[in-house]
Amino acid sequence: MHSTLIVARMDPASRDEVAQLFAEFDGTDMPHRMGTRRRQLFAYQGLYFHLQDFDHAEGGESIEEAKSDPMFQQISADLRPFIDPYDPAWKTPSDAMAQRFYVWNPKGDGSK
Repeated sequence: MHSTLIVARMDPASRDEVAQLFAEFDGTDMPHRMGTRRRQLFAYQGLYFHLQDFDHAEGGESIEEAKSDPMFQQISADLRPFIDPYDPAWKTPSDAMAQRFYVWNPKGDGSK
């Protein structure tokens, strides 16, 4: 399994709208086509964290490949009023992805 974490800015009052947009998107076949296993959204003091787990190690690449899909483009457009880039130089989803620098897994759980 592979995880990506997107960091952005979000007004905490927008949580319900953002959750609803993702609920609708996740009800389509798009997450399955991307290999998404799980999605979690977090808010903390004006920050937005989007944790996405994938079945395969190319999760970030799956997001980049999906950018041309009309369903992906639609949710991106729908989220624009609610989600602002953390870095003003943001151009693609990979520009907003945090870099993992430590992982711990208990022995015997099958994780790597």
